Amino acid sequence: MSKHQKDLTIDKLMDKIKTYITDEKELDIIKEAYKFAYEKHFGQKRLTGEEYIIHPLNVAYILTRINADYETLSAALLHDTIEDCNVTKEEIEEKFGHNIMTLVEGVTKINKLNLSGTTEALINNQRKILVGLSEDVRVIIIKLADRLNNMQTLFVHSEKKQKETAKETLDILTPIADRLGINSIKQDLEELCLRYSKPDEYYDIVEKLNATKAERDNSVAKMIESVSELLNKHDIKHEIFGRSKSIYSIYKKLEKGKRFSEIYDLLALRILVDTEQDCYQALGIIHSKYRPKPRRFKDYIAMPKTNMYQSLHTTVFGVDGQLFEIQIRTYDMDRVAEYGIASHWSYKEKGSVKAVMQNEMEQKLQFFRAIMDLRKEQDNPEEFVNTVKKEVFQNMIYVFTPLGDVIELPNGSTPIDFAYKVHSKVGDHAVGAIVNSNMVPLDYKLKSDDIVKIITNNNSIGPSREWLNIVATTQAKNKIKAFFNKASKEENLKKGEEILSKELRKQKISNDEFWGDEKSKKLLADLKINSNNELYSNLGSGKLSISVVMDNYLKKEVSKDEKILEKATKNSQKQSDNNSLISIAGIDDIKVNLASCCNPVPGDRIVGYITKGYGVTIHRMVCPNVSNLDERLIEVKWNKEVSKLPTNILVRASSDNNSLINIISKAANNDIPVRKFTSRHSKEDDSIELTVLVNNKEQLLKLMNDIKMIPEVTDVERFIR
Repeated sequence: MSKHQKDLTIDKLMDKIKTYITDEKELDIIKEAYKFAYEKHFGQKRLTGEEYIIHPLNVAYILTRINADYETLSAALLHDTIEDCNVTKEEIEEKFGHNIMTLVEGVTKINKLNLSGTTEALINNQRKILVGLSEDVRVIIIKLADRLNNMQTLFVHSEKKQKETAKETLDILTPIADRLGINSIKQDLEELCLRYSKPDEYYDIVEKLNATKAERDNSVAKMIESVSELLNKHDIKHEIFGRSKSIYSIYKKLEKGKRFSEIYDLLALRILVDTEQDCYQALGIIHSKYRPKPRRFKDYIAMPKTNMYQSLHTTVFGVDGQLFEIQIRTYDMDRVAEYGIASHWSYKEKGSVKAVMQNEMEQKLQFFRAIMDLRKEQDNPEEFVNTVKKEVFQNMIYVFTPLGDVIELPNGSTPIDFAYKVHSKVGDHAVGAIVNSNMVPLDYKLKSDDIVKIITNNNSIGPSREWLNIVATTQAKNKIKAFFNKASKEENLKKGEEILSKELRKQKISNDEFWGDEKSKKLLADLKINSNNELYSNLGSGKLSISVVMDNYLKKEVSKDEKILEKATKNSQKQSDNNSLISIAGIDDIKVNLASCCNPVPGDRIVGYITKGYGVTIHRMVCPNVSNLDERLIEVKWNKEVSKLPTNILVRASSDNNSLINIISKAANNDIPVRKFTSRHSKEDDSIELTVLVNNKEQLLKLMNDIKMIPEVTDVERFIR
């Protein structure tokens, strides 16, 4: 673990920086940043009693471990000057340029973040800051180094403050470090968090490690000698090291119920070779002498982790019968394993580091894109923060396309989430899904390692509104909403244009005359409308009545009575929209349930059954469950306005792999969502039970007729459970 350096000086820092930055101009800018920060922080002290400048020096020194570029190091030295020294961002921009100013300003914003806050103002501030993170990934990297140095000096704070800071770091910052792949900083943060949040467990592990250190060091040295001799014999150029196990990772294994003696990778080696081919050859050579432990081999080279980590992992029975975990990787892979996204600094082209890292961040930190999408939605602040916490910091699952590409999704995601992650068009035209070679419903919950294929139909009318209740990702919800917003907008435009044209014909005014008249320009200005299309859209959606438009155009005053009449009409329409699904003569305000056994829909002949304590249950008249219950049956009828309701149909088909796909396509073409289905196979035929959402019996019968037209279908019927 890296330590806070009390005696760190600018000379020591510059010596470290010069090991990888040689451009004199860049080195001069870093020195100027130090001088500026030193002058501004002069006289300020930290709670440790040190001069304040020691903190930014330590932050910059931590960043040299990952070969940070000169702009990042300069910003690290300056990162507290805006917040603590009354320095303006304009002053920093004038002296050090726009890029360094942006980084310093970004860190200043992040330092105000407190995810434990509950006030609306604070939540809104969090929204701005989280969205701002995506502007330059280097802001986050500076913040991680800043928090690491603050954790290194956390002993000066109260126990309560220590635990609060440790919790926030584990909840918020270490997952980000993990996503960025910056393992060297992540491990230090985790161990310091454990030390302050659970000191008893931390020091217990340290004590056990110290007690076995001499024995472990001896075993590791013997194994290094043996493996190295083996690889030299086969002309594999390599370096080999003993590797210490992270205290925090030991703690996590103990927390899951493992005993200390059962943690195999306390004895560990890391082997570095030149090429990917050497990795696999070295693995084979080691396995030829040392028997591998079953189910402990992982190939992260062929299947890298989403934070770019690549390595071969194996556990073998080594010298003295001890178990050793061995990691085999190339030098490039090792740099990425330690630095993650920051590994680009090691081989950057002049001036391109920000672009390369930003592109990598967009691929690896997929939650930032979700946050950007959230900003466009008019969600309330609490919903925003809950979504961020859910999607950013919960466990993720990793599923595969049929070609083997890895897709990262939040736990609880469905094939629809997967489809929209692949592409908007795939989501919009999805009609079914195959997971691990089996058909699954669209609300199926995906699991890690699932192989997912989406069935699409370019003739489908698009997503169902029901999907909004099924999907888990904000991205999918936004894409579905966007589809319907676009469809509604086009529909309203067309409808509004027809309303206006019809009224103009009635008034004997041509379309050209209306739009060519100066009065129409004044009309749009008076109504605070920016364009012709906006007028059409407002007319089509009902936000604006045609009478108001024409009265304004013809300069006719709308009377008070007419305004009241228009308002009353709107209110009555609203009221009718909220009427109950079912009318029961002589009874108001009673709970009504639709029977799940026969699933009636508008158009069915229905009857009500009075259930003690549960109101009235509505059955189809042909339902056998109410055929002998005359006493409690009452007359009921459908209201005109109803939403989509579920009902069940049974389809029989000759065994054919495409029958289910064809049935789902027919449903999609009829704008009928399939809520769920089950299929059974027999020697004679296949039977498929579907629950579909329909507006009425007429729509259901049309679907059943369309399904009957499918060649392999032998029968379609409604069924009652």
